[in-house]
Amino acid sequence: MMTRVVHVDIAHAPYDILIGRDLLSQAEKISGLLPQSRVAIVTNTTIAPLYLAGLVESLQAQGIQCQQIILPDGEKYKTWESLNLIMDALLTERAERKTTLIALGGGVIGDMTGFAAAIYQRGVPFIQIPTTLLAQVDSSVGGKTAINHPLGKNMIGAFYQPRLVLADLDSLSTLPDREFSAGMAEVIKYGLIDDPDFLLWLEDNIDGIMAREEQLLAEAIERCCQNKARIVAADEKETGQRALLNLGHTFGHAIEAGLGYGAWLHGEAVAAGMVLAAYASQAIGHLSAQDVERVIVLLQKARLPVVSPALGGERYKALMAQDKKVDAGRIKFILLRQLGEAYIGELPESAIDAALLAGCEAAR
Repeated sequence: MMTRVVHVDIAHAPYDILIGRDLLSQAEKISGLLPQSRVAIVTNTTIAPLYLAGLVESLQAQGIQCQQIILPDGEKYKTWESLNLIMDALLTERAERKTTLIALGGGVIGDMTGFAAAIYQRGVPFIQIPTTLLAQVDSSVGGKTAINHPLGKNMIGAFYQPRLVLADLDSLSTLPDREFSAGMAEVIKYGLIDDPDFLLWLEDNIDGIMAREEQLLAEAIERCCQNKARIVAADEKETGQRALLNLGHTFGHAIEAGLGYGAWLHGEAVAAGMVLAAYASQAIGHLSAQDVERVIVLLQKARLPVVSPALGGERYKALMAQDKKVDAGRIKFILLRQLGEAYIGELPESAIDAALLAGCEAAR
């Protein structure tokens, strides 16, 4: 398979996304971007036994010194405490301003490593090597970095762009089915927000993608990265259309916080959140019942939850009031004018109630 390249054209910090096989062994794709021959690789206890040794061997063959920082695995560890473990390790080994941090893992590792890079010595280079589908199509691209707070997800962070995103398809071979499905929520999201042709393609090819057919999977990842690269280049710091990438996230983040981080995977919460957003869009007259059913069927074929937990309407609203898109005390939602066309808007309380009634398990 030829390596696919997607360019992220941010004026002050352009970079490439490489999508292909056996990329972890090709350290020359990394070494040319390093300001010094020293890196600190941040990973977790799940990924380290699978891919860390191979990456270190490849880098060392290029004469690169590698520090290894291994964190516990899981969304519940996306905290100040884990971030400080990175800081402790960097300071103990006297990492310098030209030392590059490499994030080897899923979205949690990518977010924390990027945030660490943004604040260590006021900013050091970093590279993303995402090992989950969700990270390859979404969280590794665009420079959003953050940690969670008990009162809200990703509320503490920075916009900080990587120098390279290296998406090795081989790393998806060890990805558990549940994690793979969680990534598919973000894949489907791109079709719903502004790419109706991609949505149709997904509906036609979802079975093959779920079977992890290589060419279909590579095509899906490339299409997602192209969409995100275009949106991020136009709106790096989410002052406008980049917020469309948060379809399902306002409801989804409430699910994650309400259940406790890690009870549901991020992609699972986003999937259920997209169903709630579809019901809300139907409640204000945009989507038909058939449109909502299309969303539900596609998510079900990706083996994702389409019914949200019964946290209670007031609890949902209180958690959503902590969302980053709140403006002047008003919650901004990502809604669907039609399938393939999202917009930023507000919802009357009646529409929120209707969505929760239709989409939560207490109503089933």
